[in-house]
Amino acid sequence: MKTPILYIVVPCYNEEECISTTSSSLKKKIASLEKKGKISKDSKIVFIDDGSKDKTWSLITDLSGPFIGIKLSRNRGHQNALLAGLMYSKEHADICISIDADLQDDIDAIDKMVSAYNDGAEIVYGVRSSRKTDTWFKRTTAQSYYKLLNILGVDVVYNAADYRCMSRRAIDELSKYNEANLFLRGIIPTLGFKTSTVEYERHERIAGVSKYPLKKMLGLAWDGITSFSIKPIRLILDLGVLILFVSLAVVIYSIVQKIIGNTVSGWTFVICSIWLIGGLQLFAIGIIGEYIGKTYMETKNRPRYIIEKIHQSK
Repeated sequence: MKTPILYIVVPCYNEEECISTTSSSLKKKIASLEKKGKISKDSKIVFIDDGSKDKTWSLITDLSGPFIGIKLSRNRGHQNALLAGLMYSKEHADICISIDADLQDDIDAIDKMVSAYNDGAEIVYGVRSSRKTDTWFKRTTAQSYYKLLNILGVDVVYNAADYRCMSRRAIDELSKYNEANLFLRGIIPTLGFKTSTVEYERHERIAGVSKYPLKKMLGLAWDGITSFSIKPIRLILDLGVLILFVSLAVVIYSIVQKIIGNTVSGWTFVICSIWLIGGLQLFAIGIIGEYIGKTYMETKNRPRYIIEKIHQSK
């Protein structure tokens, strides 16, 4: 079997504190795999600068060795930056492994991913063996989110993020998905092909602070739900039917009370009903508007990213 060319894809946004350590660690990993004969000497590490405002790009261009730098024209978000790296790499590599610049994901799992590919897997997911390094809040919300996605019919790999290995064939198929609202964790399982998983322990960041605050995490979570499931709209329909029956019951009750002459002042009941129904209506309109907005963005068919520069280290 031909020794595969591996490209490691690393999206970066304001990661100047991590670039030196990350590049050194990944360079050693590439060299180790080459020495073992598991990957080709033409393997590379691809850093994608997602419109960073610090020295990330200049540090990438100062690297020497098996490095390629891709600079996007502006910040397009982690998912688009990752996609840019994958689309570039598939033209040169047999397999691509994506990993975040903070190296919280254990790079020793790369060896197992390459082995799984050699055993015939087209996609290999890095799956966290535990969440003991997370706070209680993050652990609880993450696990609840995965369960919610499954309830809504979204096929995702439990406890897997964007640390994965993909063959060129799998990435070629991924390139046919043209949606603007990217949620790769939901898209990639729909590709099919033979898959495998590799478990690993997640570490603390090597430097700097997380570039994925709660607001961005919630945004990604909402994209995952609304980009892959219409069940929230169906729930609105179910809620509307339920409210209709409740309203009919209240109407019948009111008429009966009127007939038997047992009417009383109902100011509190009326006010509560108005606020409840009004709030539910606005909530429902908001969800429907979210879907309409996503449809609007898809119809524009704008490019998901623009590559400004490509730099190859010597």
